Amino acid sequence: MLKRILSLILFLAAFHGLAQENVSLDYYLKPGYSYNPDIPTPASVLGYNIGEWHVSYDQVHMYMKALAEASDRIKLEITGRTYEQRPLMMLTISHPDNLNKLNALKFQRSQLRNPAESREVDIENMPAVVYMGYSVHGNEASGVNASLLAAYHFAAANEVEEDLKNIVIIMEPGINPDGINRFASWVNSNRSIHMNGDPNNRELNEAWPRGRTNHYWFDLNRDWLPVQHPESRSRITKIQEWKPNMVLDFHEMGTNSTFFFQPGIPSRNHPLTPTKNFELTEKIAQYHAKYLDEIGSLYFTQESYDDFYYGKGSTYPDVQGQIGILFEQASSRGHLQESVNGPLSFAFTIRNQFTASLSSFEAAIAMRNELNSYMRDFYIDAKSDADADTNKAYIFGVDNDNGRTFHLADMILQHQIKLYSLKEDITVNGVDFKANKAYIVPLNQPQYRLVKGMFETRTTFQDSLFYDVSAWTLPMAFDMEFMAVNSRIMNLANVEEVKKGLTMPQGNVAGAAGAYGYAFEWGEYYAPKAAYRLMDLGYNLRVTHEPFEVSGDLQFSRGTILVDKGQSGASDQAFFEDLQAVARETGITVHAINTGYTGGINMGSPSIDVLEKPEIALLVDSGVSSYEAGEIWHLMDQRLEIPITLLPLDMVSRADLNRYNVIIMPNGSYHPLSNSATESLQRWVSDGGTIIARGRALNWLNDHKLGEFSFKSETEKDSTVQKSYANLSNDYGSKVTGGAIFNVKLDLTHPIGYGYKNEELYTFRDSNQFLLPSENPYANPLIYTDEPLASGYVYPFNLEQMKNTAMIRISAKGRGKIIGFVDDPNFRAFWFGTNKLFYNSIFFGQTISGSSAR
Repeated sequence: MLKRILSLILFLAAFHGLAQENVSLDYYLKPGYSYNPDIPTPASVLGYNIGEWHVSYDQVHMYMKALAEASDRIKLEITGRTYEQRPLMMLTISHPDNLNKLNALKFQRSQLRNPAESREVDIENMPAVVYMGYSVHGNEASGVNASLLAAYHFAAANEVEEDLKNIVIIMEPGINPDGINRFASWVNSNRSIHMNGDPNNRELNEAWPRGRTNHYWFDLNRDWLPVQHPESRSRITKIQEWKPNMVLDFHEMGTNSTFFFQPGIPSRNHPLTPTKNFELTEKIAQYHAKYLDEIGSLYFTQESYDDFYYGKGSTYPDVQGQIGILFEQASSRGHLQESVNGPLSFAFTIRNQFTASLSSFEAAIAMRNELNSYMRDFYIDAKSDADADTNKAYIFGVDNDNGRTFHLADMILQHQIKLYSLKEDITVNGVDFKANKAYIVPLNQPQYRLVKGMFETRTTFQDSLFYDVSAWTLPMAFDMEFMAVNSRIMNLANVEEVKKGLTMPQGNVAGAAGAYGYAFEWGEYYAPKAAYRLMDLGYNLRVTHEPFEVSGDLQFSRGTILVDKGQSGASDQAFFEDLQAVARETGITVHAINTGYTGGINMGSPSIDVLEKPEIALLVDSGVSSYEAGEIWHLMDQRLEIPITLLPLDMVSRADLNRYNVIIMPNGSYHPLSNSATESLQRWVSDGGTIIARGRALNWLNDHKLGEFSFKSETEKDSTVQKSYANLSNDYGSKVTGGAIFNVKLDLTHPIGYGYKNEELYTFRDSNQFLLPSENPYANPLIYTDEPLASGYVYPFNLEQMKNTAMIRISAKGRGKIIGFVDDPNFRAFWFGTNKLFYNSIFFGQTISGSSAR
């Protein structure tokens, strides 16, 4: 008890003392170490003490370069570039002897994944490997600032020289360079010389979209598995290269908290993670407790956070024989902020993160043999599990879309998973998989558990609370045919291993120049990119609303795009060469049509609509979800290469909305929109504009007479008079739909459904918003089935409420359309399967009959 009281006194003293003055390097460094004076300190390079200002990522790079030049313990590597072209840094820190044999050490670690070789590995003399990753959320800045102290300590402390022979540190000083810079710029430009810590201060309340996210406003800590961004791809390449024993993930949390380190809540671990992982995490925790006790910092463990979703930084390692450890430090969100524990200084938060770096180092040294043995045994056990599994592989593919198939295969390859391309057609359980259009992932490989984590469906759980999503079945996310197969199918399949470096298949033009016209199907993922590119070149594009055929053997579906020269003035040859270039880049097949007298409908049919080139405004700013706005921005800018306007809400009333024919309203409250802005939107829609809206934006539209959207409002009946107060949080939490996968039924004849082959589709839902279908049955192109749950957790009452509600409902106002989505069709940039619903809203919303939406 006396020890706890002394810790509390030290803790409060630290809070108060640092509120008054800046601190020197000695405040951070652990007593008992001496430092090489030839190694530059952070202050000698930056010109100020750590904690006095927030370092920009450029300054981090500058300091790490100086360290690498001065120390023979550090190698600095640039592994890639962010969207804003900042270098992605990785430091390899170890004894010089180890740095001279890195390839040999990596090979030795690769043997730990191979049961045929791992028993011969010399565990006793194998260094431990620890990855230290700081500030994946750019506005959780204590991490990136602590990284400078950690790098200095490992480079300059004389007493760690021998220890470094037994460890290799892979340090990523700033996981999210663009977000780090955005946040540092904000707090530094609003910093006062005389600080008071008032939570209302501008410095502590950063502007939308805030610095948490990357350039396109994505949470990079949800991208370890999907790897959709350059920051993630560079990092995962390095993680797979080194296969670290421990993966450290430094974060921040609410200002009024203290310090958290894992393990998290025991009941919320993923079932594929061995119990031994939790036991080792708990053993490592004793080192963190010891170090934090020494400096008098308050902390907690096993009371919050989970290890379920394998796409997070502290959970991704757990399914690969590694120990992922999350650190969460109460955030000052600037240089000084009041808290319930007293004034919280930036320097104090940095010291805790630096201290956790040192405690992790000591744990890795002390537990080196145990950690390496655990990794070896993990893969031996995985081999036994794979041998016992009646399923021997997963097969997936789709025959009408090179794009989706490529992106799923590419994602899988990032994680050192063996993948095989199908070389002959095969039928499995009545489903046809085509040669060069499908892949097989064998389960008898080292990454057995990770493959299971990618492909499995799960609807029963030990716990009903989740920190993040409860399901992420990848083939469902891609709307892909898939199934587990047995050894007989594996032996029958003619396959060829795919090496990393998979490229997107090129498209082509089938036919010659000078044809009557040209056509391409809408099923290809990048068909919208092709359509926009051709429109931008001045060609005329039309969409068919009925199927047709050419010469009896070439059949085209609804949604087929017809292309002609229009008023472009291009020659036949120039037109043909443009078609070839666009087809090659986007993977589509363009067919020459030599007559307008086609079967079904003719090429001049009045049922064919001319398409208008999309001119898009995306509403952004406070009152809009930055995550969803970023998903759309990224989708348009990176994938489709369609320019869009990011239109701030306060500009809506002043902007000439007639510049746009599509306005997108992501999930949000839209409370900042003025009456005049609302009136502008009403006029614009009535004149023929298309609004695409999602989530709570539908409530705003309904309330402001900009569309008809009504929702279920039933509440669960419960007559219980008394419940346990201790269960309050868990009871409410169990009713949250944090993220699961559901079955929906699509009308393939509706323009929203063009390009899809099957009416069954998987959607991702993370809300309890239940949209009632329109009384007009033609206005509900996508509805939930009467058995909607496909994978993940949902509270039973919410599941009942969901049945047969609308996922997409369309409303009309004047000559315009309002297309309302309940679920996010662009979730985290990897839900490729529902992207086309969004594309169709943009390209074909103008063609939807007004009578079908009233």
